Amino acid sequence: MSVVVTGAAGFLGNRLAQNLAKRGAQVVLCDQIEPPVVPAGGRALVGPLEETLGAAIASDTRAVVHLAAVVSSGAERDFDLGYRVNVDGLRGTLEACRARCAQPPKFVFASSLAVFGATDAADDATPTTPLNSYGAQKAIGELLVNDYSRKGFVDGRSVRLPTISIRPGAPNAAASGFASSILREPLAGQRAVCPMDLDTDLWLASPRSALRSLEHALDVDGAAFGDYRCVNAPGVTVSVEEMLAALARHGGDRGLVDFVPDPAVAAIVGTWPARFDTSKAAAMGFPDACSIDAMVRSHIEDELN
Repeated sequence: MSVVVTGAAGFLGNRLAQNLAKRGAQVVLCDQIEPPVVPAGGRALVGPLEETLGAAIASDTRAVVHLAAVVSSGAERDFDLGYRVNVDGLRGTLEACRARCAQPPKFVFASSLAVFGATDAADDATPTTPLNSYGAQKAIGELLVNDYSRKGFVDGRSVRLPTISIRPGAPNAAASGFASSILREPLAGQRAVCPMDLDTDLWLASPRSALRSLEHALDVDGAAFGDYRCVNAPGVTVSVEEMLAALARHGGDRGLVDFVPDPAVAAIVGTWPARFDTSKAAAMGFPDACSIDAMVRSHIEDELN
């Protein structure tokens, strides 16, 4: 099976590409920079997405996992770039599938909890009323994937991922980046800044949990999504205080975390729900998300040992 992964130089895309290759897929990795790992039998296409789609998607492409995106704070700062990448890039990828694939490919779109507005809790029927450009772009993306599926151009499935923690590597432009840095940096003996209060609740999933959700979305029968091809992925509700308590339980120094309020971050993260009903995902067989302690343990196992 030929699978295209966009955004394949990112930590999630690159790990997904490696996992799919281990399952026997021939993986095409697309990104603007060289992916850190190109699995055996795979090939990397480096450059702007619109310039690589012609070589990436072919008649034998059976699946696409679309992860390429400008993240939350980046999309808020640069309005034009956010829409060019997050909306135009997605539609270009869908159009390439429509034009070139011999049969409608499975199309997994990484959406986000940011599609929701200022509501404390959400389920799969909660209206999408985003309060930032990134959330609006992801909500538009869900509609595009659903409509291209309705027309039979792709077999779409959008997965609303929680905030991912702990992201390895250097900080990115995500407003939620602190959810990783307040754990990642102290575990490495470095200081970190938290822009939110201790009682702030977040909806989190570990990289391992997010990967399981994306792979399951690729495997499950598209009809299981129902009329609207979208699902809230499993996660866990965790406060900043609970995150720092887990950090201490696993040998990190919570004293390395400095609290410096950031109104710009609060204006984005503060609008995202922290509690989700994921009964639809459970009924579809999506694996449960791991606990905050398992998130910290998996980071130590994967990145520090």
